[in-house]
Amino acid sequence: MRTAIDTNVVSALWSAEPLAAQAARALGKARSEGGLVICAVVYAELLAHPKATEEFVGDFLVTTAIEIDFDFGEDVWREAARRFAGYAVRRRSSKGGATKRLLADFLVGAHAMIRADRLLTVDAGYYRVDFPELEIYDAGF
Repeated sequence: MRTAIDTNVVSALWSAEPLAAQAARALGKARSEGGLVICAVVYAELLAHPKATEEFVGDFLVTTAIEIDFDFGEDVWREAARRFAGYAVRRRSSKGGATKRLLADFLVGAHAMIRADRLLTVDAGYYRVDFPELEIYDAGF
């Protein structure tokens, strides 16, 4: 079982947020069930964290056995584009009532759907709407 990790899970750990203990347990459980992976977008977002340097992020990924998938490929880009376009239609029809989402979220979701078996995230609700067939591992979040 390969689990893709969303930025917000790692950020919760690094920021000692109230969800940090749950995030740590979820990562440990996911690791015991198979491989862990982040996509290039998550890696880039992690480098923007206030604590982050390339060395800090690299050490964390090695220590936690999380691999980085830098190669999205056309299939991930096309899937993200379709999902993002559907979201944009819904948002326009709702007159902007819903929280604005970024393309990065759709790249993370498409990557998890195509290159992993599930997604570990704090934002399970968003992904369930836009990627209903993607298995979401929210581990109590």
